[in-house]
Amino acid sequence: MKFLLLAALTSLLLNCAPSNDIVKPAPIPTPIPITNDMDFWLTKGDQSVMLQKQTAVLGFGTTYNMYSNIEVDDAQTFQTVNGFGYTLTGGSAQVINQLSATKKQALLQELFGSGDTSIAISYLRLSIGASDLNEMPFTYDDMPSGQTDLNLTSFSLAPDMTNLIPLLKEILLINPNIKIMAAPWSPPVWMKDNNSTIGGSLQPQYYGVYAQYFVKYIQKMKDLGITIDAITPQNEPLNPGNNPSLLMTATQQAEFIKTNLGPAFQSANSTAKIVIYDHNCDKPEYPLAILNDAAALPYIDGSAFHLYAGDISALSTVHNAFPTKSVYFTEQWTSSTGSFSGDLKWHSKNVVIGSMRNWSKNALEWNLANNASFGPHTPGGCNQCKGAITINGSDSFDRNVGYYIIAHASKFVPAGSIRIASTVSGNLNNVAFKTPAGKIVLIVENDGNITELFNIKFNGKWVTTSLDSGSVGTYIW
Repeated sequence: MKFLLLAALTSLLLNCAPSNDIVKPAPIPTPIPITNDMDFWLTKGDQSVMLQKQTAVLGFGTTYNMYSNIEVDDAQTFQTVNGFGYTLTGGSAQVINQLSATKKQALLQELFGSGDTSIAISYLRLSIGASDLNEMPFTYDDMPSGQTDLNLTSFSLAPDMTNLIPLLKEILLINPNIKIMAAPWSPPVWMKDNNSTIGGSLQPQYYGVYAQYFVKYIQKMKDLGITIDAITPQNEPLNPGNNPSLLMTATQQAEFIKTNLGPAFQSANSTAKIVIYDHNCDKPEYPLAILNDAAALPYIDGSAFHLYAGDISALSTVHNAFPTKSVYFTEQWTSSTGSFSGDLKWHSKNVVIGSMRNWSKNALEWNLANNASFGPHTPGGCNQCKGAITINGSDSFDRNVGYYIIAHASKFVPAGSIRIASTVSGNLNNVAFKTPAGKIVLIVENDGNITELFNIKFNGKWVTTSLDSGSVGTYIW
């Protein structure tokens, strides 16, 4: 018995003896890295964040959650985008030219360049002659009272050779592909029935010479290396109270286009597009009346809109009636009395997202720049129009809300991008694009009163993100 117990104890001790083999701990699994699949640029209504790239990692996954979804589908395509920008008024050019050479070049590179610090403006609107944001009203063929110039022998771009045209040439050196639309605020007063820069109508006997006025403008700008992509026959034709301005009814505009302007462009082999209306969304019947004129229709590229009255859906109303004709959004001003937060929300929702979701090929805010007193402007012109940029003397400028409204699109959505489908969820107004480089861009505005958590869904996967109330985000992947 003792022998058996001793054998068992010996065996136990042998089994418990140290081994020469080292026992290694089980390996710790290498964590799967979370990759950033999406860039996110943010502006908040409280101005605490202003067009800043965010550092949060946004990776696509398939983990289910209960948040609302914005579904982006690049298989559904809509209009091709021509660009985003502003009107380069004569006043804008005048104040920008007051900057020192170094400061001006820095500003122009920031506005029109293609670098990381640029917002890449791709579309400009010009006035043919003065707008109300010039110091004084003028046209390119002003004559002494009682005289006319039927052969346009006195036609000259001289009033814009000091500020506007030299600045435009500097811009074209930075971005030679920028698209330009131009519109008159008034014809020469000798063509009008009231002999005034304010209001009145174009007299029918001058339709022919006024058509040549447009042709000569386009040709002389071309001689200076400036290509005018499109014109409208009249800025705000139903607003004859501005200085300068003109009343032009839909019947008058249709008649002018079909009998004179269209044939004049055709005879001159002009490639400039004729875009009608250029006024508020409350009167879609105006462009529709002209488009329904079978003789005018072949000369017309499309219709342009502002949104000081009406609803942005008017662009779709006109597009749906004439789907082969373009629509454009050409002007909306931010007021000196407005708030940054209110304007960021409303303009992002309507001017950028709204116009694009309603088939517009561009989205333009109004004045590019002015001084701290919201000038220059004509006597009676807009004295509350706040530029995207405020010029403070020769070495300083401020970026205003209009800058950020456009930058959230222009910086990321170049000309040639195509709008693609995206669903709207609750207060998250949005629009999506596919760029020529194949990137997907989604612009979102939170129109609600609380922070929203949501998913951006694409090709069966999604990214979860959040946007504060009143904020605008641009997402790129």
